[in-house]
Amino acid sequence: MATSNIKNIFLSASIPLPLRDSKYIETADIIAIRDAVIALTRVVLPHNRVIWGGHPSITPLIYYVMCKLNLNIQEHVKLYQSLWFEDEFPEDNNMFENIVFTAKQNNISSSIGLMREKMFSENEFVAAVFIGGMDGIEDEYKMFRKYHPDALLLPIASTRAATKIVYDNLLPRNFKNQRLEKDYSYTSLFKQLLIDRI
Repeated sequence: MATSNIKNIFLSASIPLPLRDSKYIETADIIAIRDAVIALTRVVLPHNRVIWGGHPSITPLIYYVMCKLNLNIQEHVKLYQSLWFEDEFPEDNNMFENIVFTAKQNNISSSIGLMREKMFSENEFVAAVFIGGMDGIEDEYKMFRKYHPDALLLPIASTRAATKIVYDNLLPRNFKNQRLEKDYSYTSLFKQLLIDRI
């Protein structure tokens, strides 16, 4: 497939941390989060591109799928990483050629905000997928909609945590779909819901 035909899918995902707000970790389905990230990556990577803001619980899963696919698909992944977290980057970061580092600001909030602003302004997206996560999921959902109002929104509510909050409280009614709440066959789900966009 020609590079010019590659479509960008934004992934917002993380496995909630126990020391953060309990409303995320107490509802999270960690197995579903992992399964959904792996399934999305398998569906998108062979022909299109996944773009995400690096999270230590997600980047290794994406690298795992790249290895399983056994394809030279570096142009199909793009990782954004704030230098605020430079001392905490997962080792798997070293396996990606296409990393965009964004400058460290005065505080963590400004640093993450700058990374997201660059990620959303520098790329055109046909869809965004939200999986599990914490408050960053809610922030990225709101910001993504401002930059890409016509993109498809897929909060996978079955993974629960912050994504379920987004689905229940922020997702427009015309985007709601019971499969996002109840369908754990993620490969089939992504193939069918993304087919018109990719």
